[in-house]
Parts: sequence; C-alpha cells; structure tokens
Amino acid sequence: MNAPWKSSMPGNRDPFAAFVCDDAALDVLRPVVVEMGWQPEKCARGGLRNAVQSLSVAASPNILLVDLSESGDPLNDINALAEVCEPGTVVIATGQVNDVRLYRDLLASGIHDYLLKPLSVAQLREALTNAQAVFAAPRAGHAEAVRRHITTAVVGTRGGVGASMLATSLAWLFSTEHKQPTALLDLDIHFGTGALALDLEPGRGLTDAIENPSRIDGLFIERAMIRANENLAILSAEAPINAPLLTDGSAFVQLEEEFRNAFEMTVIDLPRNMLINFPHLLADVNVIVLATELTLASARDTIRILSWLKANAPNARPVIVSNKMQAGTAEISKADFEASIEHKIDLVIPYDIKAASNAAKLGQTFAEANHATKSGAALRQLAEMVLGASEDDADAAPTGVPGKKSLLAGLDLKSLLAGKGKGGAKSGAKAEAAPAA
Repeated sequence: MNAPWKSSMPGNRDPFAAFVCDDAALDVLRPVVVEMGWQPEKCARGGLRNAVQSLSVAASPNILLVDLSESGDPLNDINALAEVCEPGTVVIATGQVNDVRLYRDLLASGIHDYLLKPLSVAQLREALTNAQAVFAAPRAGHAEAVRRHITTAVVGTRGGVGASMLATSLAWLFSTEHKQPTALLDLDIHFGTGALALDLEPGRGLTDAIENPSRIDGLFIERAMIRANENLAILSAEAPINAPLLTDGSAFVQLEEEFRNAFEMTVIDLPRNMLINFPHLLADVNVIVLATELTLASARDTIRILSWLKANAPNARPVIVSNKMQAGTAEISKADFEASIEHKIDLVIPYDIKAASNAAKLGQTFAEANHATKSGAALRQLAEMVLGASEDDADAAPTGVPGKKSLLAGLDLKSLLAGKGKGGAKSGAKAEAAPAA
C-alpha cells in the first residue's frame, strides 16, 4: 500500500485519517494531528472494520491509521482494507497484541508500522513523521523512472522573445501528448505568466516555499502546486511588487529535488536575473532552451550566456531556438547569427500574432490552442528534442560552425548601430527568409 506521491495525483485525497476504537487513543492522537497541520476531525471512532466501510465509498487518505483492537482476525481484515485502499496510501496499524509474529505478518502484508497501545505522543509523532517521509520518497521499483527524469530550463536571451510561451507549451506537451507527469516552475516571482497562460490562479505555494524552505517536502508539493491537468502541476507566484525577493536560492534547489522524486519532467521558466543570481539552479538541469531573436543585442547576449553555461552548467545541453521569426525583418541573417554565436540555431519558430491572440483569448497555452499551425508543429518538434536528450547528449560538445571567426568579434558595434540609425545597411548578408506562419 506504500507508494510515492506521484501515484496519488487526484487532488480530492485527505492528507490523513484515523479510525481508532477508544477515547483514550483519540485524546492522544488529536493533538499530534493538529501539530502535524492536519484536521483533527479526520480522527474518527471505530476500528478497522469501520475504516473498510468508509473507504469503500470515499477516496483513501495519504496516511491512514487504523486500530486493530476489535479485530478478531487482523491479517484477513488488513487484506480487506487493501482492497478498498487506493495505491499510494501509507497505513499505520495500532493494537493491543504484543506479538512479534503478528508484527512481521502485518509488515509483510503492506502495513508501514504497528504501534502497541496505549499510545504515546512521542510514539505517534515519530510514526507519522516517518510515514510522511515514506509517502514522499520514490519506491525502489521506480528507480528507473527517477533516473529518466529530465529537467529543462527555458531562458530568454532578451525580454519579449517568448521564453514563457515556450516553457508553458513544453510543459503542456509533455503532460498531454507524451503523458509524462510534469512540474512547471515559474521563477519570475513578481511578473510570471505561467499560471496566467494556463488560466489558473497562482496561489501562495511558491512564496510560502521561499519564506519557509524547511517546510518543503513531498506533502508540501502536493498541497502547494496547482493542478492544470492530470499530468501537469504548476508552482508560480504573483508576489507584491513592493516586496523584494529575499532568498539565498535554497528553496528553489529543494523544490527541484522534490520534483525529481515526484515527476518525470520538470520545466523551469528561468528569467535571466535568476540565472545570474542563483547559478546553482542549473546544477542538475539536463537541457537549457535559449529563446532568442535575430538581433544584434540578442546575438551579444546569446554569446555571453553560452559562455556562462560552459563555466557554470557544463553538463547541460543548450538548445538555441529562434522564436517569432518573420521573413525579411531580421537585423542579422541566420547564417551570420550562427557564425557570431559559434553555435547552430536548433529550431526556428515562425511569428504568428493571430495564433498568440487566439491562445490568450482561449486561456490556453500556445501549443494547445494552435495545434495545426506551423508554430505549433515547431513546438512539438522542440518537445521531441528535449525528450530525446540523454546523458550522452548532455556531455557532448555544442555543435558549432567550424572554420568561422566570431562575427561580432570583428565588428564595431557603435558604428554598426549608428549606421542603422542613419538608414545604413544591415549587418551581414540579407536577412534570411523564415517560413510564414
């Protein structure tokens, strides 16, 4: 009956419930339950048989305590309980029989722990704390799933290049078309649009995590994250803009760790300032999607970020995405841009203002609202790129453009910009035409 958090995705499950046979046990249990942050009303009179009847018509809690004191055949009754308990429930039994053989048989049947009555506060507190840890931890049989976890950070080289659109679309594609349990973490604490793009209220989960990093565990993740669909949950914030961000970044690292235990995919919408202030966020990131545009400023910042990634996240695989591409309007041609950053552009997403407006009106991610467009097809291709990433891919050197000197290294940027202001020629060859939306 023990399972990790991700096996209990429905949001209608209570964190705790208890069925005990006597008032003395209730009097000891309820203060501990309040201390754990649970509802004391979930502690009911009645033993294991009452638990079976109740759970046959209601969702199982995450942690269940049952009293075997009135059970004539505890092992058979436990088997009946297993038939009505949903996968993922951690069960603690209590009773009056002090028998090592019974204890071993109960553990073999799937019970997490057996507590001998009369109950004590310290005994209960320790048992429930251990149950929380078991509930949040991955099962041994899921080690392969944990190893397959892919964390993707989406970073915009400039403001307005569509990094948040890429992050929300990737998370939606992973969760729906690829059926992967996915966490979306929007680290634009004050102005994030992740929840807005999914037509959700962000809640206080992320701000609570920043203020109290020690509270972050599997149960906190379950309560704090907002469910977007069966396989997608988001953690974001709309922090007051008169409140500066006061954190050392430990909360973000802890959140990433919990996501690795609970999900198979993590997508992080990572603003550039967070990248600079908290470089340890990228320690375990597999893929970094750099959203860019074919402008002089974006080329400069792409060069700087790629250099920074080599020093601070050498194991992450960068994927360069030229977003909002319009035919004949680029400041720099695609070939010259690739030569300047010494890295190929992995994917081009055409500009489609009608598709963006349609997504906003529907309250859906860009990928969900525009499945049949060229831009939507490019986003699905990007999702495939990320899913195809492996440890070998991450260790491989970025694909550069050999034999070419950096374009920007030989340019006088001030003269170039001055020339453009006077109607002068654009840098490099004529802008390469992009596919129309």
